Amino acid sequence: MGLFKTRKNKKFSYSPRHFDDKGQGNPYEIKHKFDEFRTTVGSNKGLKTKINHAWDDFKNNPDKEANKRILIIIAILVLIFLFIIEFDLSIFFSK
Repeated sequence: MGLFKTRKNKKFSYSPRHFDDKGQGNPYEIKHKFDEFRTTVGSNKGLKTKINHAWDDFKNNPDKEANKRILIIIAILVLIFLFIIEFDLSIFFSK
């Protein structure tokens, strides 16, 4: 009856009239702009693999200023979070 089956999309054999393939690949393929430069995009399966690829991308980044900037932003956000939950920072300072 088809109550529990999903509908299949219709497939058409359409080829564009004015498409000239000169080594550009498939015109219907949708890719991100920087896919060939990133290792974190793709068929990463599992959380551990994603974290490992992101860490390798972070370590092998030629722009070290961006890495420092990211670490500073993360530190500021952590301090803001600790301020919001009223964490006592005096335990880190000795008298």
